[in-house]
Amino acid sequence: MVILITGASHTGKTLLAQRMLEKYKYPYLSIDHLKMGMIRSGKTNLTPEDDDALTDELWPIVREMIKTAIENHQNLIVEGGYIPINWRDSFDKQYLDSIRFICLAFSDEYIDTHFDEIREHRSDIEARQDDDNCTIASLKDDNRRYIDGFKTAGEKVFSIKADYEQMIQSILDL
Repeated sequence: MVILITGASHTGKTLLAQRMLEKYKYPYLSIDHLKMGMIRSGKTNLTPEDDDALTDELWPIVREMIKTAIENHQNLIVEGGYIPINWRDSFDKQYLDSIRFICLAFSDEYIDTHFDEIREHRSDIEARQDDDNCTIASLKDDNRRYIDGFKTAGEKVFSIKADYEQMIQSILDL
């Protein structure tokens, strides 16, 4: 089984992947680590701010890693924001049957009432160097982009509206 976890910034993709690792004992791949490895090694001229271009560059590599894991009957959790909305088009049915997709997003109301808390937890799993550009407006825009894009593509989006821990636990219990 391969579990894909994507979603808007600050929604806890890495936290969920860590909890799944602990529960299922599946290894996980952080697409952010792959991104930074490519940037730091000089294998790309892109920067961490080049999200769309990074998706175009990273997804073919991640896609083939997913196929390899499935072909080898290996479990893997892949988490990060660089999963394209049309990700399903990259796989035949034989692969899709072995992939579980999870998209996390905050509702506008949750952001309004929990913004300070969201920022406080931004480094629970990995250290965020600079978070000054995270505002209520930018967070809402990012979440709407994920919700609208993935719902339009027919994907289920786990929209966090009230109790964050309860939502994460319900995903773990699926």
